[in-house]
Amino acid sequence: MVEISDDEFERIVTEEYDAIPDDWFGQLDNVAILIDNQPSGQYPRLYGLYTGHPLTRRGVYGYGELPDRITLFKNNIQERSADVDELRRRVRVTLIHEIGHYFGLSDERLRELGWA
Repeated sequence: MVEISDDEFERIVTEEYDAIPDDWFGQLDNVAILIDNQPSGQYPRLYGLYTGHPLTRRGVYGYGELPDRITLFKNNIQERSADVDELRRRVRVTLIHEIGHYFGLSDERLRELGWA
């Protein structure tokens, strides 16, 4: 397990998000990326969670809509990472996985693409 400060974790998330090539997905619209700890005792244990309306299922979507959310669970990512390099890799895979859900990709398809 590796433990880092909240500021360092946020810096890593920002760096990994910025490193994703723009042509992989395109622009995210009305999506907030959040960092939180998943409460102990809540299962399944997740690295991340997309909450919102995938682009493939949006009808009328506009003014007044709350942003979709991608939440990264810092405690779970830290717990399963032996060092900062592994933590960084888990953050990158989790971000890409949850962004994939925003674009309507299923868990099965994300596994096929190597992002699960």
